[in-house]
Amino acid sequence: MFQLGLASLLEDGYDATGWLLVGLLQMLVIVAVIGPLERWRPVEAVTDRKGIRTDIIYTLIQRLGVFRLALFFTLAPLFDGLFGMLRVEGLRTFNIDAIWPGITDVPWVSFLIYLAVFDLLDYLIHRGQHRFEWWWSLHSLHHSQRQMTKWSDSRNHLLDDVLRDVIIVVVAQLIGVAPGQFVAIVAIAQLSENLHHANARIWFGRIGERLWISPRFHRRHHAISLVEARQGDPHLPAKELPRSIELARGCNFGVLFPVWDMLFQTANFELRFDPTGVEDQIKPGPDGRVRNYGRGFWSQQWLGILRLFGRG
Repeated sequence: MFQLGLASLLEDGYDATGWLLVGLLQMLVIVAVIGPLERWRPVEAVTDRKGIRTDIIYTLIQRLGVFRLALFFTLAPLFDGLFGMLRVEGLRTFNIDAIWPGITDVPWVSFLIYLAVFDLLDYLIHRGQHRFEWWWSLHSLHHSQRQMTKWSDSRNHLLDDVLRDVIIVVVAQLIGVAPGQFVAIVAIAQLSENLHHANARIWFGRIGERLWISPRFHRRHHAISLVEARQGDPHLPAKELPRSIELARGCNFGVLFPVWDMLFQTANFELRFDPTGVEDQIKPGPDGRVRNYGRGFWSQQWLGILRLFGRG
């Protein structure tokens, strides 16, 4: 960075290097740990190699810093200016770990508190991605993978990722999570999500399923059969159809802990491993055609934009 004349950004360079190292460690765990689990007990035979290669591209972009680098040069200066202005006006960070001195500020206790807070936030964001049609038009790309694997977690529209990251960063600034803890929380959540999406017939037992989200639990969230069952309900009034679609796409939203799904009554603990995808990939629309979500990275991003504006 000195050679490039970027010495003023040296602190940010250290942060970026930290994220890169975390990403490399994550890639190692994905390949060396989750990969063998998929080969041990696969849910289905892998046939869509091209789709999986596209998912790997998404993972490399997300985990090795390309996406974060883009955010650094675009949104980071805006947020720095915004929060600087707010602090000048008297806004102070509400440090959750300072609520009970001697207890909540113990490092491992504060880490668990922040882990739970961000997991609840992720649950609520995920509910929004399914509840609002404009947001679903972007998030549906994530559900379009008909053969989920350990790489499928990162298949997201870039605008969807930006919106989620903006919410996460704002909350992180407001509640005062330490940078080191924030990196650890993100890394744990991402690796857990890689496991959730794995093509592995794995569940954690009656008790374990209620403590930590398993591949079985999350696969139920991606199941096509839930949507078909709701849309075919003859007892459901027509005016309730948009809400029914949200409910059908709407179980098992959690990222780490099933407790939020249990509290908000969106948990589904059926021991099933259904086919995954989006209903309109197999069910023709009014025009008689099924929806195309694209095969490659750029086509998927472009079609997401078209869906957002009601043209896809």
